[in-house]
Amino acid sequence: MRGLPLDFAPMEAQSVAALPDETGFQFEPKWDGFRALCFRDGDSVALQSKSGQPLARYFPEVTAAALAVKTPRFVLDGEIVVPVEDRLDFDQLLQRIHPAATRIAMLAKEYPAIYVVFDLLFDDRGEKLHARPLAERRPLLEKFAKKYLRDSARFKLSPATTDRATVAKWYKSVGGALDGIIAKRLDIPYSSGDRKGMMKIKRLRTADCVVGGYRTSSDGSSLGSLLLGLYTDDGDLDYVGFTSGFSAAEKQSLFKRLAAMKAGASFTSRIPGGPSRWNRGKETAWVPVRPEIVLEVEFDHVSGGRFRHGTRPLRFRPEKAPRQCTMDQLDQPVGASPFTLAVAD
Repeated sequence: MRGLPLDFAPMEAQSVAALPDETGFQFEPKWDGFRALCFRDGDSVALQSKSGQPLARYFPEVTAAALAVKTPRFVLDGEIVVPVEDRLDFDQLLQRIHPAATRIAMLAKEYPAIYVVFDLLFDDRGEKLHARPLAERRPLLEKFAKKYLRDSARFKLSPATTDRATVAKWYKSVGGALDGIIAKRLDIPYSSGDRKGMMKIKRLRTADCVVGGYRTSSDGSSLGSLLLGLYTDDGDLDYVGFTSGFSAAEKQSLFKRLAAMKAGASFTSRIPGGPSRWNRGKETAWVPVRPEIVLEVEFDHVSGGRFRHGTRPLRFRPEKAPRQCTMDQLDQPVGASPFTLAVAD
């Protein structure tokens, strides 16, 4: 790539509790997908994940769309998402990470991905833009999108605004249609591999969950994480995610307590999986326990009836019956309608 090297690291975001009060920020939706840089150099296209892993083979429809853009060179920053009906489906996205090309091709046809663009780092004139401030890059991106992406079914321009009222409407969809809100300073350049000038804000919620099992540390001597479940309307205990972050003393205490509660089974419907392609076999096998412990946890996003990320433990609830811990706690908040992924006119 004559524009930017493939190991060029995306700009990172710092997690904060609230939107910045000061002026001079641009706000964008935080999409629930795979962050990726898109490199086009003639007949060559590369999609690089935030960790530098190649993604092009998993999203052939996005690669083909990049080759169809009527300019031979560009570098974009964006998010790969998979829309299913009126929502973005992260589970469908995860299914793409598969060794079989036939499986990938089938999913690409059934649930095609979209690349949501939010920055232009190398333009069609061969100019590197990452050293310019966002206040200059965003208008250039909009011009690029209007010229080259408006007829693309797979490339869409992400909305952006400096209007606080608009951001407040977006924030109502956080946890449902959106994964959060991104705030970027307008006066600084694209900070490759740095968190300077970019923030992400999520809406945190809580749920009372049943501890249905645990994983041990890598050497098996201590607690690794607790596995959480919620009861369905049919009375099944579904696995919904995990939590960790306990102190060393808490881990040892819980480890002894849970060892005395081992059971033949706990989750009765959806159960935790084993090692995955993402963790490269590092995840240990899980141990079921009697579903008697209730733990309140904090979470930020739900996808496919599960916590999208790990949760933060808050407090144990000995006064609450496990059967009171039901799936309706994960119902999505009522807010603004999901965004229409369309380029600007």
